[in-house]
Amino acid sequence: MQNYKTLITIVIALAFGIFVGYLIFGHQSRNGMMSSVSHVMLDGSVMSNADNSEMGAMMANMNAGLQGKAGDSFDQAFLNEMIMHHEGAVQMAQLALTNAKHQEIKNLASNIIEAQNKEIAEMKTWQKNWYNQ
Repeated sequence: MQNYKTLITIVIALAFGIFVGYLIFGHQSRNGMMSSVSHVMLDGSVMSNADNSEMGAMMANMNAGLQGKAGDSFDQAFLNEMIMHHEGAVQMAQLALTNAKHQEIKNLASNIIEAQNKEIAEMKTWQKNWYNQ
C-alpha cells in the first residue's frame, strides 16, 4: 500500500511539473515572446489573457515579469513569482481540505500542500543564500 501511495505521489508531482513547464515554456511563439497565456480550468474550459479574465491577467503579469531577464535577474524574478504561485496553490488546497466532497480531492489537496510547502521552503532558502532576501 505504501508503494502505491509513493507511486501516486510521484505521478502527481510529475504531472504538476509538466503542467508548470507547459505554463512557462509551452506558449512561446517562434520569436521567443509569449504569444498567449492560458489556464485550463477543471471543467476543461480555458481562461486566457485574451478574454481579460482575472486568472489570465495574473498569469500574463507573472510571465511578463520574466521577459527580458537573464541570469540572476531572471532567477530572482522567477523565484518571487513561483513562491507566490505556490502559496496560492497551498491556499486553494487548504480550502479543498475543508470544503471538498470527494476524498480523492482531499487527498490531492494534502499532497499539494506537502509538496508546495517543501518547494516554497527550498526556494526561500535559495533566495536567502543567493540574494540575501
